[in-house]
Amino acid sequence: MTRIHHLNCGTLHAPPNPAASCHCLLLEDANGLALVDTGIGLADVRNPLERIGQPLIDIAGFQFHEDQTAVRRVEELGFRPADVEHIVLTHCDPDHTGGLADFPHATVHVSTEEQASAEAGHWRYLPGHFAHGIQWCVHAPSSDLWFGLEARRLDLGFASEVLLVPLFGHTLGHCGVAVKQGERWVLHVGDAYYLRVELERDDHPVSALTTQRADDNAKRVASLEHLRRLARDYSRDIDMLGYHDFSEFPRAPESPAF
Repeated sequence: MTRIHHLNCGTLHAPPNPAASCHCLLLEDANGLALVDTGIGLADVRNPLERIGQPLIDIAGFQFHEDQTAVRRVEELGFRPADVEHIVLTHCDPDHTGGLADFPHATVHVSTEEQASAEAGHWRYLPGHFAHGIQWCVHAPSSDLWFGLEARRLDLGFASEVLLVPLFGHTLGHCGVAVKQGERWVLHVGDAYYLRVELERDDHPVSALTTQRADDNAKRVASLEHLRRLARDYSRDIDMLGYHDFSEFPRAPESPAF
């Protein structure tokens, strides 16, 4: 079975919003390593104004700590960056793609819809995060289903099955990533919700933020309803986590004090 490591690969803090994590996964398999999202990268830390720009730094609250980058986290676990042969992106927002350049030889898996938005120069993406040259592997719509949702199977050659699960709305090609773990699944929902409380209520203040940042809010709401159904009906089968909620780490690190 492919082992899952939970890594915080960056911190965002834009008061009055709480500090937010960049919750990436490292999939460790006998046949190699794969990252799910890449957080804030080394080049972002070293050249933040050039790479990201002051307006986005201020809006999103980017914090820059080299020890939190995915490449340093991978090294801490005793692996070489070159061992990361695959990167699976939930979507192409800058807090998810900053570390791509630190793994330049990795194949980058993404939905067809998301890659098309990135290639078309959608305003929310940073071209500099892709300027090193990306070896894309795009995944088109599929007739396969996973707990009632479309599933796009990734051929990573790993012991555990890995799926892209479309959860459109936050971006036009946003997907979750499902990884089989024995009799259960781990579903990384990306930014389909920002805080887990969104699975339970619509009136939390964070809902205004998720609405504001959605490319298609109607689709975002529909995706959230699918996640609520999974949480309600399949809690014995699926462990769910998002990208930004510090409380969802298995041994939750304390969110930084600012």
